[in-house]
Amino acid sequence: MSYQVNMSVKPVVKAFFDPATNTISYVVKDPASKSCAVVDSVMDIDYAAGRITYEHADEIIDFIRQNGLDLEWIIETHVHADHLSAAPYIQQKLGGKIGIGDQILVVQNTFGKVFNEGTEFQRDGSQFDALLKDGDSYDIGSMRAFAIYTPGHTPACMTHVIGDAAFVGDTLFMPDGGSARADFPGGDAATLYESIQKILALPDDMRLFMCHDYGPNGREIQWETTVGEEKAHNIHVGGGKTRDEFVKFRTERDATLDMPKLIIPSLQVNMRAGEVPQDKDGRPMLKVPVNAL
Repeated sequence: MSYQVNMSVKPVVKAFFDPATNTISYVVKDPASKSCAVVDSVMDIDYAAGRITYEHADEIIDFIRQNGLDLEWIIETHVHADHLSAAPYIQQKLGGKIGIGDQILVVQNTFGKVFNEGTEFQRDGSQFDALLKDGDSYDIGSMRAFAIYTPGHTPACMTHVIGDAAFVGDTLFMPDGGSARADFPGGDAATLYESIQKILALPDDMRLFMCHDYGPNGREIQWETTVGEEKAHNIHVGGGKTRDEFVKFRTERDATLDMPKLIIPSLQVNMRAGEVPQDKDGRPMLKVPVNAL
């Protein structure tokens, strides 16, 4: 696949950090117009209390309104397992199309079974406005964006390239953070390595924006680096580490990791494009499958 990179387009990127989930969401603005996109939004949840709120999403909405921007796209880099998407809430307030990779169907089928969903749960991706394939493009004002299929962390992961900026989801972390786990259903360490190589094949000065950062060794939270920095210094794949080296390390490390605290509500909501499932009486309701993950 040949991707049409245009490094002359330099979108304005505003980051929003959610400390509860260590997630970074973005507003990506076309420098030549008022058009923008939102990438990987967060809906707040107090899981113990079963309470959902929208402080983080409202901060993004307020920023877009205060700057007179036009929201055209709400992008999900993948079906997140550690936070809930606020995509439908933001769409209700500001419009825009919700887009995700077309392999969402694999995720819906896998977790439709895990959560014992009935026939009312559509497994065709119809909850989203656009299902993107590898190399598909879309416009944000005058900017042409495109998606690169980068599975391994999940089957539906996509990296979104907008001018000289790429939004990598969980596929890569900052150089001192390494890479995403690959042990979720449908994940695969060898596939993840190959996906990372696609990202590292982009121009060295391509800006990379992370979906998460955990401040390794106590440093301040960061979310922006470059392809060149990752190639040289990423602790998991940098410096020419081989596929076999990566797979061995990633597999051994993943075996020591706990499940994300919000994986059960996150998957149920995010495979529905951010909508909370309902019981037969129309009440918002989440399930807890036992010994299924």
